[in-house]
Amino acid sequence: MIRTLILASALMLAAGAASADEPIVGNWKTAAGDTAHIASCGGSYCIVLKTGKYAGKKIGTLAGSGVTYSGQITDPANDKTYSGSGNVLGNSLKMKGCVLNVLCKSQTWTRL
Repeated sequence: MIRTLILASALMLAAGAASADEPIVGNWKTAAGDTAHIASCGGSYCIVLKTGKYAGKKIGTLAGSGVTYSGQITDPANDKTYSGSGNVLGNSLKMKGCVLNVLCKSQTWTRL
């Protein structure tokens, strides 16, 4: 009986660890003060604004794991898409968008 309980507990812990979200997943406060939701979508992570003037708009797709992600970021104000990246450090997410990998802008988002 004790073996069964220990085995069941170990399997539950392993299953929980396997389904743990990446650090980028969740709700983030953007530099503009809006809420962006990042969730898994088709093998990458989709960024959708949840509040503000552009609520409901998808503004990016990033792929990666751990703390470094890369992909595309769209400026919701002009619908232009740029190569982008995101780096998670604790409760901060540094988002960066670049044109031709030369002209770049970055901003830091905070986990909600």
